[in-house]
Amino acid sequence: MEQAKKWAFIVTKRRNYGKATVSVFETSDLGKLDILKFKGADINWLKYVAKNRKNIYQNNNYDLVIGPVANDNTMPVISLYLENVLNEEETVKRLLTQKLKDQYVFKTKKSLEYLKFKEELVYDNGQDI
Repeated sequence: MEQAKKWAFIVTKRRNYGKATVSVFETSDLGKLDILKFKGADINWLKYVAKNRKNIYQNNNYDLVIGPVANDNTMPVISLYLENVLNEEETVKRLLTQKLKDQYVFKTKKSLEYLKFKEELVYDNGQDI
């Protein structure tokens, strides 16, 4: 929730309008989905992120991808890797110093069927409305 709330404030500030809003969903029995899960920012995760950033990732058969979020904080390091300034090992070493939060990417219509909307939380100046 902390990560979602923080991101809602960042997005609202960038847009310069609206109120920070978090949509809360419940999930059920995700084990029935074809899932790609990364336990952390390792070399396999880095390769996956790099291929997606270059738009060359070929295996899009997963319903759900779970792993660390490549956000504004990680992109300077990942960009150095994409530009061949850093190798895989050095890139992962630098990323591990960051407190990376996980994200869930629901990639297929099938995966969306496992989400159930629960509530919407709206924040104003950091306070629940």
